[in-house]
Amino acid sequence: MSEGEAPRSVLFVCTHNAIRSPMAAALAKLRHGPLLRIDSAGVREADFVDPLAVLVLDELGADIMKHRPKALSELLLDEAEPFDLMVTLSPEAHHRALDLVPRLGKAAEYWPTFDPSLMEGSREQRLMEYRLVRDGLDKRIAARFPRPSTG
Repeated sequence: MSEGEAPRSVLFVCTHNAIRSPMAAALAKLRHGPLLRIDSAGVREADFVDPLAVLVLDELGADIMKHRPKALSELLLDEAEPFDLMVTLSPEAHHRALDLVPRLGKAAEYWPTFDPSLMEGSREQRLMEYRLVRDGLDKRIAARFPRPSTG
């Protein structure tokens, strides 16, 4: 799939599926609703979604409170059709996704995205970093997956 081609299904992948990939999936769903098949997964398993990710997405009206992190291994057990595109947000995720083309996704794109949980400082400083990641993902999603014209 070429960079300009519009996919019908997108899988966002990061390391743990606790911050970046659920944020990206929620933002894409907010923009496109049922127009795209959208999901997210991590290379490794995580126990819970990051509370600061929940908070900054709630600011935009996206709810990931009930998101249950899942690993790529869970999706590999599913017999669903491969995603048109896997968007990877960490180096580890990209390397793993490349191994899974075309089984899990027909193509993979790498969007280097900082892990905001690595940020130290006050709660407000950390929230600012999460918002930067959220806003960066939102801009990238808007540019890469424009809404189809309705007329």
